[in-house]
Amino acid sequence: MSQQTNWVPTSVNTDKPSAARMYDYLLGGSHNFAVDREFLEQRILAIQPDAKRFAIMNRSFMRRAVLFMLDQGIRQFLDLGSGIPTVGNVHEIAQGVDPSSRVVYVDNEHVAVAHGQLLLEGNRNAVIVQADITKPGLVLRDKETQRVLDFTKPIGLLAITIGHYILDDQDPDRIFQAYRDALPAGSYLAMTHLTNDFAVVKAEELTEAMKSSQNRVRARSRAEVFGLFGEFELVTPGLVTTSQWRPEIPDQEDPERDGLYAGVGRKG
Repeated sequence: MSQQTNWVPTSVNTDKPSAARMYDYLLGGSHNFAVDREFLEQRILAIQPDAKRFAIMNRSFMRRAVLFMLDQGIRQFLDLGSGIPTVGNVHEIAQGVDPSSRVVYVDNEHVAVAHGQLLLEGNRNAVIVQADITKPGLVLRDKETQRVLDFTKPIGLLAITIGHYILDDQDPDRIFQAYRDALPAGSYLAMTHLTNDFAVVKAEELTEAMKSSQNRVRARSRAEVFGLFGEFELVTPGLVTTSQWRPEIPDQEDPERDGLYAGVGRKG
């Protein structure tokens, strides 16, 4: 893809691959560069051939989780580390059910934010905020976050493939607690997270490879991921792999090939 297209800000780093742009490529998107595609093909897929399945199963879970929250009456969403908007965005899903649904996307990747702003132009009920999600206070106090979301009413918090980009020295427990504390009773948290529990997931090799990209990763065990839900009570079926969370059509593949744990919790 040409780097001269009008959605590319001058601040974009095209020398190193970006997790957001690689995810876009895995999902068939077009907002990525040669550096992202080459890194995926030559490094990531060579280590983890199931990486595309990781992305597809993760995206499908996100859709089901949003629809589930909508069924529970949720009409506003905060999507952390939302990445580059592709077909089947949260606002498309939510506003397809109820046009008054409100969505705040948060990302610090320049291409994600630039394309998100173009996509959401004219949509008063959806916005993308450029911010570092590891600084909850800045995200939560942002004027656009405050304009779009009503923190006196239940919110659907989405942490889809974002926790594993928060390293231990950034204190993920503190970060997630800050977001959970900001939500009123009746709110939900949907999360997916790379795990190192399964032999089929080459977590150590992926962690090492990602050091050459703009993003570091930290795969975690089921117990560690469970801890990020804090006091939120997991809804059935609990913390499972992505394809196993309320599938519309049962998947016949080994669930360990999903690579990610997934769950939805409710604040009582």
